[in-house]
Amino acid sequence: MKSVVRMPANAKRALKAALVLVCAGAMLATVGGQALAKTSTTTKKSITTKKSKLTPTTPITKGSTYLALGDSITFGYEEAGVVPTPNYQDAASFVGYPEILGSELHLKVVNAACPGETSSSMINDTAQSNGCENTPGKGNVGYRTLYPLHVKYSGSQLAFAVSYLKKHQNVRLVSLMIGANDGLLCEETTADQCTGLTEEAGVAETVEKNVRTILSTIRSKAHYNGQIAIENYYSIDSASATDNQQETFLDQSIDAAAKPYHVEVADGYGAFQTASAHSGGDSTCTAGLLTELGGTSTTCGIHPSYAGASLLALALEKVIHFQ
Repeated sequence: MKSVVRMPANAKRALKAALVLVCAGAMLATVGGQALAKTSTTTKKSITTKKSKLTPTTPITKGSTYLALGDSITFGYEEAGVVPTPNYQDAASFVGYPEILGSELHLKVVNAACPGETSSSMINDTAQSNGCENTPGKGNVGYRTLYPLHVKYSGSQLAFAVSYLKKHQNVRLVSLMIGANDGLLCEETTADQCTGLTEEAGVAETVEKNVRTILSTIRSKAHYNGQIAIENYYSIDSASATDNQQETFLDQSIDAAAKPYHVEVADGYGAFQTASAHSGGDSTCTAGLLTELGGTSTTCGIHPSYAGASLLALALEKVIHFQ
C-alpha cells in the first residue's frame, strides 16, 4: 500500500522555509548502479529466504520498498497543540520524512515508527519507552495502546522489521532514527533532569549498544544486505550552544555505533542548521522548521513541521543510491 502525502494547513509557509536550503545550493546527488535480482522460496508452512544478493550500494528503484524505523519524528507525529488539532485515530494523516521521500522517489513506504520509542523498547517492547508501549508513571499505556500506527504489528518494532525483511524481497532501503527518547526519558525521570555528565554518558552508552544490536540484527538475522541509512537528529534550538552540543554528541554516538554495518548517514542536523541560518531566523523555531503550536503567542513544539520533515527527506535522499 503506497503512502498518501497530505499537506498540512501551514504547508505553504513550511515549504517556503524548506526551499531556502534548496535555493542556497544544497542540491542532491543521486548515485546509480545496477540492480540485482532477489529470489525467495515459499513453502506451505513457512517462508524460506535465500541469501540476499543485495549490497549496500544496490540502487533503489521506482516501485521498490522502503522500510522506515524510528520514533515520533519518523512517524510524523504532531503535538496536540498544533492547529488544526491532529487526528490521532487516522495514522495516514501524519506525514513524516519517509512519506515525503517515498512520494518523491515513487517508493512503497512501510513506516513502522512509534512515537515515544526508545532504543531499548525498539528491541524489547516490555522495556521502558517514553510513551510508545508504556509511559513513565502511567504503566502500560502508550501511543500503541491508544492509537493506530502506520503499520499494525505486535511485539517489538525490531521483531517486526526482521519478519518483514525476511518475507519481502523488494526492500531496497531501511532507515533508522532512534535515541532521542532515551535522553528525554532520562530528563523526565531524574532529579537533575539528566544534566550530570555521568547520566549523559550513560544515555549515550545505552544508545550506542542498542543501535549496534538493532543493525546487527537486521544484517545477521534478517539477512538484509541492502542499503541502510541513519538519519541524524537536529537541534531543537539552533541558537542554543547547549542544545547543539547535546544533539551533536547523540548523533556522533549513533554514527559511531552504526559504522561497522555499512550504513550511510543523512545529515539532518546540518540541514536544519543551514536552513535556520539562510532563512534569517535566529533559531530552529523561528525558521519555521518545527511544529507551530496555537495560542496567543507563537511557540513551537519539538517535532518537525512539513518544512522540517522535507529537509530530513532531502538529507536522506542526498546519501542514498537511487536509479
